[in-house]
Amino acid sequence: MATRTTTQHVTTATAQSGTQKPTHPTPGALVVERTGPLALVQDAGRFGCRHLGVTQGGALDWISLGWANWLLGNAPDAAGIEIAIGGLALKAERTLRLAIAGADLGATRDGEPLAANGSFTLERGQVLAFDQPRAGLRAYLALPGGLEAAPFMGSLSTVAREQLGGLDGRGGALRVGDRLMAASPAPQGDEQARELPSSLPPMPADDTVLELVTGAQIAHFDGASLFAAFNRPWQVDSRADRMGVRLTGPVLRCQSGGMVSEGIPLGAVQVPPDGQPIILLNDRQTIGGYPRLGALSPIACARLGQCAPGTTIRLSPVTPHQARTRYLRQLALWR
Repeated sequence: MATRTTTQHVTTATAQSGTQKPTHPTPGALVVERTGPLALVQDAGRFGCRHLGVTQGGALDWISLGWANWLLGNAPDAAGIEIAIGGLALKAERTLRLAIAGADLGATRDGEPLAANGSFTLERGQVLAFDQPRAGLRAYLALPGGLEAAPFMGSLSTVAREQLGGLDGRGGALRVGDRLMAASPAPQGDEQARELPSSLPPMPADDTVLELVTGAQIAHFDGASLFAAFNRPWQVDSRADRMGVRLTGPVLRCQSGGMVSEGIPLGAVQVPPDGQPIILLNDRQTIGGYPRLGALSPIACARLGQCAPGTTIRLSPVTPHQARTRYLRQLALWR
């Protein structure tokens, strides 16, 4: 039976032939005291398994997760906690170095405010708490070495719909009493002195531009629809989750008939019969049959993951080369 306590690797002192083996430092742990609407274990996601009908999962704002990990010297795709909207409270079992990045959820340490982006020390018995969104929707918490837990299909990412990943291995959100174990006792080298670059863009606000790589079916949309798609504002609908985000705005018309279902990439912009686009995200289904304008770039997907309902966005077409160049540029910042 799966347990919700992560495995802790400790070398205990034992006597053999009259000698004592040294005890190695024990990684710290956090205990969940209060949960918010949705606090999930996430890493970069699962890859190489969509032919089995298993979706990608992973952090919606993979950039913020990467920066939180960078602050501690972790690999950018190391598992952390995606905290949506807030409400989470964690108590330290021992002194632990942590980092947060992404949305400003009013984080506090024993009631004292913490910066929305940075690393800090949580002493034994202290409580890290997140309130409500002030800017953005999702904050990411990183632990030294990442989160220690048993992966499934190469990932710890939680996908509730498919009941995969997370601490329990069944796609469950964090619950009161869960223990989050760090994979390493402490950050290495000079990571405690790291600070995020001041040039990082702020959390998305109205008129956020999201870059879109156009797809093969774009020629089936009439001229008026294409003009509206890229020259009119769109609003993020309240019907938004980790599977996808609906946009409201001008009605788009596609002239093609029925389609055979095909694979859906991250950020695919599907247009159902009502003409209102749906942008499909990490927990999307693996195939679909609606025509698509194209797909958001990886950078744009991360930005959309921080857009609150009601946010006004605009779509801007880019080439695959432009989208790839900006993606690789982001990865290079963490080297």
